[in-house]
Amino acid sequence: MRVFLTGATGFVGSHILPQLLAAGHQVLGNARSDESARRLEQAGADVYRGDLNDPAGLAKGAEGADAVIHTAFDHDFARFVENCDKDRRVIEAFGDLLAGSDRPLLITSAIGMGSPGAGLLSREDVLDRSHPVPRIASELAGLSVADRGVSVGVVRLSQIHDPVMQGLVSPMIEIARAKGVSPYVGAGDNRWCAAAVADAARLYVLALERHEPGARWHAVAEEAIPIRAIAEAIAAGLGVPAVSITESEAREHFGWMAGFASLDMPASAAITRERLGWVPTGPTLLEDLARMDYSVRAD
Repeated sequence: MRVFLTGATGFVGSHILPQLLAAGHQVLGNARSDESARRLEQAGADVYRGDLNDPAGLAKGAEGADAVIHTAFDHDFARFVENCDKDRRVIEAFGDLLAGSDRPLLITSAIGMGSPGAGLLSREDVLDRSHPVPRIASELAGLSVADRGVSVGVVRLSQIHDPVMQGLVSPMIEIARAKGVSPYVGAGDNRWCAAAVADAARLYVLALERHEPGARWHAVAEEAIPIRAIAEAIAAGLGVPAVSITESEAREHFGWMAGFASLDMPASAAITRERLGWVPTGPTLLEDLARMDYSVRAD
């Protein structure tokens, strides 16, 4: 297939790209800069110049493609609501172009959208349409374009990691570095799920090659890691203390990230593993945190 890959030089997309090529697919990757275009060409992909701020222009990259994998996202979480709405507009623009065709559109969402209730594992067969996290906009946009005849699938991401970047854990590290302490809220028993980036990339390729319209897939290798364990791993890496703080202290300490710090976000990938045969083989989140070079800041 000829696949249009957005976010092709991003953290997840840059790992999807070589796996698509290795599987025999052609890749057209979007680039926002000359440097990104150079990296794509060196990797063996064709280049399309596109930007999330121009949804219609970005979507035109799919005109000659057999399928689209959309991973691009503006990760400025200080403007999270605005950026989730931006993603909605991009998905709707892809819908305008792909409506009435059977070309797969694989979009990206967050694991919490499948939560059936407090304390329960998120599941692929659940969609909480009233979820308070703004990333629900991506899945609602997916449903909207599916109603217009687009063959949509969803990959929900957990904390995707390697020894350099670890999803929401990366800003936790930088905040701990700046403030000299690695905190967790209360007992720190709220949980996050995770998967190694190479495993997540392989899931996208499987989800494309075995595409099921309307399917949701979970990039989850570890279902429930206590946030205290994550905070303690960060503390060990930075050489700072790990301490418990209150909810009110968390608002001051974490700033924009305070809303995430106490979230309980466990999730299952049982359906994904069974139906796609996806078997994660990468390191755990704590193993990657132990291998991380804390003298180098993540981009």
